[in-house]
Amino acid sequence: MAESVNGGKSPGQPPKDMSMEMRLLLAFLLMGAVMFVTPYFMKTPAPPGAKKAAAAPGALTTPAGTPAAAAPGAAAPETPATESGEAAAPAAVPGATREHEEPPFVVDTKLFRVVFSNQGATVRSWLLKKYTGNDGKTLDLVNTAAGLEFPFSLYFPGPQPSTKVNWAYYTQTVDPDGLGVTYAFSDGHTSVRKVFRFLKNSYLAQISTEASLDGKPLPHLIEWRGGFGDLTVPTAAISERTVHFDVTDNKLLESNARAAKNGPVTATGNFSFAGMADAYFAAVVLPPPNAGNLEVVTFADTVRTALEEKAVPFPGGAVGEVGDAGNHFELFVGPKDLNLLSSINPKLTQMVDFGWFSILAKPLFLLVNWFNSAFMHNFGWSIVLITIAINLALFPLKLSNMKSMRKMQALKPQVDAINEKYRGLKMTDPRKGQQQQEVMDLYKKYGVNPMGGCFPMLIQIPFFYAFYKVFTVSVEMRGASWLWVTDLSQPEHLAIHILPLVMIATQYYMQKMTPQGNVDPNQQKMMMFMPLIFGFMFYNLSSGLVLYYLTSNLVGVGQQWFFNHTQAAIEAARSVEPPKKRNGRK
Repeated sequence: MAESVNGGKSPGQPPKDMSMEMRLLLAFLLMGAVMFVTPYFMKTPAPPGAKKAAAAPGALTTPAGTPAAAAPGAAAPETPATESGEAAAPAAVPGATREHEEPPFVVDTKLFRVVFSNQGATVRSWLLKKYTGNDGKTLDLVNTAAGLEFPFSLYFPGPQPSTKVNWAYYTQTVDPDGLGVTYAFSDGHTSVRKVFRFLKNSYLAQISTEASLDGKPLPHLIEWRGGFGDLTVPTAAISERTVHFDVTDNKLLESNARAAKNGPVTATGNFSFAGMADAYFAAVVLPPPNAGNLEVVTFADTVRTALEEKAVPFPGGAVGEVGDAGNHFELFVGPKDLNLLSSINPKLTQMVDFGWFSILAKPLFLLVNWFNSAFMHNFGWSIVLITIAINLALFPLKLSNMKSMRKMQALKPQVDAINEKYRGLKMTDPRKGQQQQEVMDLYKKYGVNPMGGCFPMLIQIPFFYAFYKVFTVSVEMRGASWLWVTDLSQPEHLAIHILPLVMIATQYYMQKMTPQGNVDPNQQKMMMFMPLIFGFMFYNLSSGLVLYYLTSNLVGVGQQWFFNHTQAAIEAARSVEPPKKRNGRK
């Protein structure tokens, strides 16, 4: 590389311009910083028309012992527990004594295991059998440590029921096939009915809820509070959102806990689905085609998890039909698998957010996924093959760059002669411009691109970011193994990460075998630290991303070796030799 044309520093000279390699290195580091820092500081805007959900007039005072929703910024209250570990309802609530407790209802299929309690007619556990958390256990989507009302409790934005129906004991009627259950409650004033119906081999279910007060319909929403999804990962709250798809604007809208930091926010409109989601999983309701508008409420629930003792804000959500006809929904609770979501409702696929670079990231994922399904049956080897294919497709461009770099190396004596002619000039001397112009004219004469050495690094940036997004949002990659790597979406679980260390070695070797042009010796020494800097940057990134970069390095080494041993490399160097030298050889 030859952004600087002076062969060395003279005393008193001002510092030279930063080389293109250093600029690209800085760009990589800044890009890495953005990747890691953005989720912590980027706020998700509140949905258009969002408003604070005001407390309904006449709301009942929480009886002693009844868990209440945590106020924003405050830790959730502890829930009294029974011997089985389930929250105990207060004795003041009619029908809430232990004598009304029934055995849990469990729906157990090949895909999930859901445990219901007749206390509140709520879900206490929702296990996805094909997925595990960081603790190695089957993934539970419910935050059992939240201390709030359990999933599928009811939220009443207007008139309140005569008792705390989310802690009362319901009568429980199980369907004969064991795939459905009906819950009913009445205290003489408030009546509530919930029906759940599941399928054996599907993540879809049916849910309906009805509520009335003294015979009049009681508008309500269905809640999932205190966190959702994979709660075994550090800083789980960062990736969690309430989501809804606005049909009018044809747009997916999301809200995190910060959107509700000053109180619950409400969005109402023509939504094709709404619910909760994290990076890899979702729990959303889909209204029937003839349904009216939906209402979505986002809460900020400051709670702890089984992994993190310190309470932090998690988004909570409530969804319901606008009006007093109750709620009748199709329910999806499962992985954000693109094929699965597309088969249910194509708009659901928008929950898999490939970011602003989706024009490359999504096709890249689809290609890797197809290779995995059709040929390799292993995502690691699919990544290796796709990376090789990408590098082979780009080889004609790389070959042109290699020739340019070999020419630049051969031109170094002539560039040194120009630098010697202008040696000792200050950077402010007008003749420095003449020096630069002579060097550029020399490069132009022989068709040399002085920026060519940056090409291998520059071309990596879009694919690097695309693969980063793929491993961040694709549940298909989550838990995918390759050789000793147990999960390509996470850093290696070994005490010493092998892939980054091999990547450092390959990058150093490729850098050594690449022809160097008129590079400042000090900058050249600094560039030798680049493999270490990249290794440090990649050390705790997802293993699949490191595997991609390592494979690119290996292919690059092979391509550079091939070029260095071809006649094309010799001809490239001879094409820029001074005429006298060529005549002398003759």
